[in-house]
Order: sequence, then C-alpha cells, then structure tokens
Amino acid sequence: MPVKTNFRCAGESHVGMLRQNNEDRVYLDPDRGIFLVIDGIGGQAAGEKAADIAIDRVRARLERQTGTAEERIREAIAVANNEILHAAATNPEWHGMACVMTIAVAENGRAIVGHVGDSRLYQIRRGEIRKITHDHSPVGEREDRGEISEAEAMRHPRRNEVYRDVGSQEHAPDDPDFIELLSIPFEPDSALLLCSDGLTDQVTSAEIRRTVLANAGHPGGAVHELIEAANRAGGKDNVSVLVVEGEQFAAAREASPGIAPNPRNVFAGKLLMFATGLACAAFILIALRYFGVVDRQPVVPPPPQTLRVGTGGFSSIGEAIAKARAGDTVEVSAGEYPEQLRLKNGVTLRGRLPDVPILRAASVETGPAVAIVAEGVRGARVFGFRIRADEKAPLATAVVISDSDLELQDTEIVGAATGVEIRGKSTVVLRANSIQDCRDTGIRISGDSTPWLLHNAILRNGRRTHLGETPPGPGVLIEAPAHPVLIGNTFGDNGGEPVRIPQGMDKDPIAKFNFFLPAKPPARNRGGAPH
Repeated sequence: MPVKTNFRCAGESHVGMLRQNNEDRVYLDPDRGIFLVIDGIGGQAAGEKAADIAIDRVRARLERQTGTAEERIREAIAVANNEILHAAATNPEWHGMACVMTIAVAENGRAIVGHVGDSRLYQIRRGEIRKITHDHSPVGEREDRGEISEAEAMRHPRRNEVYRDVGSQEHAPDDPDFIELLSIPFEPDSALLLCSDGLTDQVTSAEIRRTVLANAGHPGGAVHELIEAANRAGGKDNVSVLVVEGEQFAAAREASPGIAPNPRNVFAGKLLMFATGLACAAFILIALRYFGVVDRQPVVPPPPQTLRVGTGGFSSIGEAIAKARAGDTVEVSAGEYPEQLRLKNGVTLRGRLPDVPILRAASVETGPAVAIVAEGVRGARVFGFRIRADEKAPLATAVVISDSDLELQDTEIVGAATGVEIRGKSTVVLRANSIQDCRDTGIRISGDSTPWLLHNAILRNGRRTHLGETPPGPGVLIEAPAHPVLIGNTFGDNGGEPVRIPQGMDKDPIAKFNFFLPAKPPARNRGGAPH
C-alpha cells in the first residue's frame, strides 16, 4: 500500500493582468498525494472547457488507486486526451481545443511525474532549484540544451508554442512521444513546485527558488508572492502555482547556511543596513564628483523607433535597415522596391497597410537574385509584403534563411524558382503566407533546422513546363536531418507531392490539420487525346 508523507501544500490560480478568463486549473489532494496543474489551449470557452474535462478525467482515474502510479498517470492523461478530442468534434466552437499539464503523485518517498507540454515541475532542496520536466516546445528544447539562456527563452517570440498537447489527436496510454513519465526521489527536506507558463514566462527560476525558501513552512505565502511577482512583471497570461513541501523542508532551510530567512522577519535590520549603505554611497559619490572622477551621467539606450520608407521617409528599404537598431521597426509604404534586403538582429520589417509594398529582384552581376536574406540573424520579423518574380526580374529564391531565428508572416511569394529556403540551424516560423507558382519548389528545408509552418497556402509550385527538365517539384521539400512542424497549411495543385520526405528519414515531420485540395485533371484537346 502506498506510504504518504506529511505534506504542507498550497495552490492557487490567477487570471493575470490582461486576460478576461482563466484557462488554468490547479488541483491538490495531499491525502492521496495527487498534485496537478493544467493550462487550457484554445481561447475563452474552448480552453476552459478542455481544462475542465482534463481535471475531471484525471482526478477520476488517479483517485481510483488500482495499478501502479505510472499506470494510473498514463491512463488518466490518455483518457482526458481522447475525451477532449471527442468533445471538440461535437461542437464547432471548441474546435482545436487542448491543454498542457503536469501531474505529480507522491508516494513511498518518490514523486511520479506525468507531463505533456510546457507547464513545469521544479524540485527545491538544500538551497538549490532543479527543473525536472522538459518543455515540449521549440524554445524549451533550445533552453534545455543550453543553446539559449533562460532570459532569452522568456523573451523569445515563440515561447508559447508547443508540439505536444492533450487533446489535439487520439492517443493510447503507451504512445511514444506523448507522455513524459519521470520518477524522482521526494525527500522530506525537499519541495516541489508545479506551475503554468504564466509564471515561468515572467519570473526566473532564481526568483522562484528565493521565494519558496523565504516562505519555507508557509507554502501559501510562496504561492501568493510568486503570483504577485508574475503580475507585477506584466501578467500577460493566466498564472498557476502549486507548492508541496516535505515535512522537514522548513527545518532544513533554517539549518542550511547561506540560505536567506524570510525577509519579513528581518525587515527592520535590513532597513537599517540599507539606510547606512545609502548614506555611505552618497558620501562617496559627492567625494568622487568633487575630485572630478565622476563627471558623466550613465548612457541610457534610446527607445525603439519606427523608421518609415516612402513619402517623407527613407528612399530605400535597405537604407532604413542599415540605420535600424535591435527593437526598431522599418515600416514600408506601398510601391515597388527592386532591392535585396539583408535582415538584422531584432529588427521588424513591416509593410504598411492597406496597400502592400512589392519586392522585386535587384540587379546583380553574380547570377539570379534573392529578395530577402537572413544569415545568422536572431529575433527578426517580416510582415506584410508581396515578393514577385517574372522573366524580366527572375528570383532564384525569394527568401533565404540560414542559421537564423526569423518570423515571416502575411507575405505573398509568386514566381520565384524557390519560394523560401531554410537551411543550417534555423528556428523559423512561417505563418499565414501564400507561396505559389514557384518553378522548382515552394519551401525547401535542410540542415539541422526546426521550422514551424502554420496556416500557409502552398499552391501550384514545382510545375516545370519545359521538356527534358527534372521531375516536378513538391510543395515542401524536406532534407534530413531537418525536422519541421506543419499545422493548418493548405496544399493544392503542386507539380509533385505536397510534401516530399527523403527515404530513410528516422523521424517523420509533425503534421496536423493540413488541408489538401483535389488535383486538377490534365488539359486535353478537343478530340479527348492528351496533348
């Protein structure tokens, strides 16, 4: 029979500062050792519905204590997954709803963890914090591998994307690449923290650690302070926090050297130290100014600005990009621009609505042109352009992305040899673009890249017309070891297959909810025989 520990625990969920509804759910049952955080996906009623279904189904299965904890967790998540999928199929307003979740079942000195998505579980022990779960997201994977820092991950524009969820497709309990199942020691002198990404997008792990340790013995205080910290930092999402302390966690904190006690117990002493330090600092600053050592104010970086191209602004897009700094936006008025654009770190390139600017090939002596180039760029974005190629101004490739982090959205690409080429180690989002009538292929993906293709129209690409040429090209060409995600795209009338995957590729790309238009019949002459 499972042996429980005497837990101190508390959990709370808050709507945040910007949302109107709360799609998060928190559940704790210390008697059975069950702790759960759920974050709904789908917006408003759909996300809340998914979270409600999940918490009901998970509770029902975990409270029925037959089988091992591992079996109960797998079955609970799978039942919730399939119930959400079935409910979404019966109501158009719930289409696409899902959730992410983290479960911990504590028994016999261990915590059995079931996890899907980007909610998290941390363990805090002996003054240290350790992230136990892995984020099932492009940004989370890069952070876990050490490719980007925690701060960079928190600011990343793709931080809210996940490639695993509960409810978007049918699953069995033992399906691979679905449930992350972990078993860790849960010592009496340690604490567990479960949370939604509303906390970890706003509050660092170091601050989480400090807050839990400062409130050791009072988990409700830690929960409340962390939610307040997330809301002070912007509160952009619902935020949920659940803290579970082992029975010796508070005593271990008090006995550990170097771990700060609760600041409320030493407020007066700290205030006195602060006042003394402030007086000393003021005296030193006056002395330094008197002797001329300090004679300048600190340099404050200028705020982000918008650089306009067109009437009353820059005459070319390239000139504006050259002047732009990270955080700036280059806004382009309607017109035709025969330029090759080289993107810069952190600069947004945006077509000004309602008239969309047109990019054409620049005159180059080295061969067919490229319209937009991103090489080794981080945090760049391009929105709202038309890129056009024809016989007078051909494009080898409309957009080349190499070893870059880039978002391309609401852009129309017509007539290039290749629409978009993604290569090297790139993390790219292509969202709501139209890529059509490209001679060789619509999108070519190679290298160790992990692009996300979301809701694009990929039409009539690879339709070579001259005799003796190579076979028709696909809408999307994937070359190993690239591993893209394709969700909600529309494919139609491409010369070859919609998506071409190399033989022997060890893992198929993730593809969901894509739509394939029926192929048009070949043209025939009046007599019915083919041309």
